[in-house]
Amino acid sequence: MNTTIRAVLWDFGGVITTSPFDAFEHFERTHNLPRDFLRSINATNHTTNAWARFEASHSSIDEFDAEFAAESVAAGYEVRGRVVLGLLGGRVRPRMVEVLKTCKQHYQVVCLTNNMNTGEGPGIWGSPERVAEVDAAMALFDEVIESSKIGLRKPDPRIYALACERMRTAPAEVVYLDDLGINLKPAKVLGMHTIKVTSEAQAITDLGKVLEINF
Repeated sequence: MNTTIRAVLWDFGGVITTSPFDAFEHFERTHNLPRDFLRSINATNHTTNAWARFEASHSSIDEFDAEFAAESVAAGYEVRGRVVLGLLGGRVRPRMVEVLKTCKQHYQVVCLTNNMNTGEGPGIWGSPERVAEVDAAMALFDEVIESSKIGLRKPDPRIYALACERMRTAPAEVVYLDDLGINLKPAKVLGMHTIKVTSEAQAITDLGKVLEINF
């Protein structure tokens, strides 16, 4: 076990759950949209666009719906924001949950997630059963830091400094997993060990190497 590490910091969507990008790609194929069209909307003006504003609770769900539609129209095709929200609810990865439980025995485990305040009900997860599955995974973390509650979102460098402050760790004592390179870069600059998640198996292997644990 790597005793120089004190905390494992986790993204949620695309790490603990399956990637929403798979749903994006399916939607694009079935609606005759260019490949990666939805991701390109989210990546354009990524600190001020509809997605960024909604994740930082700077807009309502109705405003997000209209603003995302306007941005997509400007890019060539109209997609409503509410439609995109319906594509976000991935399935919890059971093996990753077991890895999280093992990490919790030796390290702090904290979730750092960009998310949205979608109001009452099941939201992006779609059913009470899926909500219960997500809630059970979330309950494993020592703390959950949510963009929609603190008004900051990744990749703002301040959110990583805040996470270290809450964990009472130096950046070099943290391993951070995220499926987006743009979110990993500021963490790496700060001094964290970073792992880009491209698949469940790859993430578990890479985390095992850093922590010196055979999961």
